Amino acid sequence: MVDADQTFVIVGGGLAGAKAAETLRTEGFTGRVILICDERDHPYERPPLSKGYLLGKEERNSVFVHEPAWYARNDIELHLGQTVDVIDPAAKTVHFGDDGTLVRYDKLLLATGAEPRRLDIPGTGLAGVHHLRRLAHAERLKGVLAALGRDNGHLVIAGAGWIGLEVAAAAREYGAEVTVVEPEPTPLHAVLGPEIGQMFTELHAERGVRFHFGARLTEIIGQDGMVLAAHTDDGEEHPAHDVLAAPGAAPRTGLAEAAGLTLVDRARGGGIAVDERLRTSDPDIFAAGDVAAFHHALFDTRLRVEHWANALNGGPAAARSMLGRELTYDRVPYFFSDQYDVGLEYSGWAPPGSYDQVVIRGDAGKRQFIAFWIKEGQVLAGMNVNVWDVTEPIQQLIRSRAQVDTEALADPHVPLDSLVS
Repeated sequence: MVDADQTFVIVGGGLAGAKAAETLRTEGFTGRVILICDERDHPYERPPLSKGYLLGKEERNSVFVHEPAWYARNDIELHLGQTVDVIDPAAKTVHFGDDGTLVRYDKLLLATGAEPRRLDIPGTGLAGVHHLRRLAHAERLKGVLAALGRDNGHLVIAGAGWIGLEVAAAAREYGAEVTVVEPEPTPLHAVLGPEIGQMFTELHAERGVRFHFGARLTEIIGQDGMVLAAHTDDGEEHPAHDVLAAPGAAPRTGLAEAAGLTLVDRARGGGIAVDERLRTSDPDIFAAGDVAAFHHALFDTRLRVEHWANALNGGPAAARSMLGRELTYDRVPYFFSDQYDVGLEYSGWAPPGSYDQVVIRGDAGKRQFIAFWIKEGQVLAGMNVNVWDVTEPIQQLIRSRAQVDTEALADPHVPLDSLVS
């Protein structure tokens, strides 16, 4: 029975952690809620960091999950700029902060998120080498892009994933010259495959972005601390005033590993292994957001989803599970992106090798279409590009596992709802 004598601790002050704290209160929990965040900023949402805020279209205050006063008003003990050093599952304690605070917990949620993967090459210590994960990173990069635009400067981006492409779009809107270096043959290759990845090549090339596929950065050259150029493993040299390292993110599992919790092998996506209720191998410790790897019955595999919707929904699900609610966390993975005049939403999971065809509904040339990834007549994933209010039927198709008529699926005149059996 949950009561006022219990203490629930949340490690990680991102969207998942903040929404978990909110849910504990809205579900009626009256005990202590302690939220520990290693950043000095109040919990915020990350999508604006590479979209509206980076472009100067959204104010800084718009990124925060709650107004600062909300935490005290809801009796959330918020510790900003505090690092957790040790979790002791046997003693059920968390050790954190410069003063060595020790807190005993009844339930613990790990929402530690992910961190940028580093480029293990010479030159990464130069002042002009950047990452984008935190609000402070975005604030710095915002000024860098504006300066590059004013001075006709060059930005080299290592990685053509979502962050790399969104920053490329922002940089071009500021007027900077952009080169993207990517080892795969197309952007977003591991997520969308070559068929739709090629669309992003064309989208960015039309805006003046140069791509260098099939290569990796090997060295960043500088002088007096400043970036001058970037070298690739095929012998090319790209002029650069700044470099964005965007080769992806790695789950922050150090605390969980030290605490003896079961982890997932990096080759299978990494992260903390959790069950359908987001419980770790310790029944009193839960995980949510980017760091949690859960078995998804619909796709019959363990997934770790590094997107906003997973944090938004996973944090509350973990909170309810901590309160003893029976649930199965099986949300269809979802994310969105905005690049230039293209807005898109993606639902599902269909990495290369998992599907046998891609069906297009609409006009791909005008970038107003829906793409469906199909295997043996079933929809694994769908991405709507400049087509709106279709996420629900797309997810219904994915969940239904219905055998679809691909000709009807490709016909914009056939309502998607009618294809769900």
